[in-house]
Amino acid sequence: MTGRILELADVRVFLCAADGPIMASDRDAADVIGELYGTDVGLIAIPLDRLTPDFLKLRSRLAGEILQKFVTYRFRVALLGDIAAAVEVSDALRDFVRESNRGETVWFVRDLAALEQKLKHVRQPLPSGRSSAPDGG
Repeated sequence: MTGRILELADVRVFLCAADGPIMASDRDAADVIGELYGTDVGLIAIPLDRLTPDFLKLRSRLAGEILQKFVTYRFRVALLGDIAAAVEVSDALRDFVRESNRGETVWFVRDLAALEQKLKHVRQPLPSGRSSAPDGG
């Protein structure tokens, strides 16, 4: 496994290793999902170091492709790291981060401590009954 499972605020979280392979496509996201088959993990925490620099360039569409793969398979995602410089130069990214952080599925947080605080205030339970296919089959 290219990471470890931990519990934060009573939620099973898969923390991707910061020094693991770079995620540059939805296929890379599928590889992580495959590693988690049968683990009862509800959230995947991905350090920004694991993502290609183009991830934060929304016009590349990588953020949408990668995040959609995780969401399709009913995982919540937290992106860990400082994105202040990227947000400062991109209104679109700033808006995307703000809207994501208002939701329940994708969050941008500075570190695990911030993620734990966010999890303590989640209104809805984490997805359950996940199967190997997004349609439950």
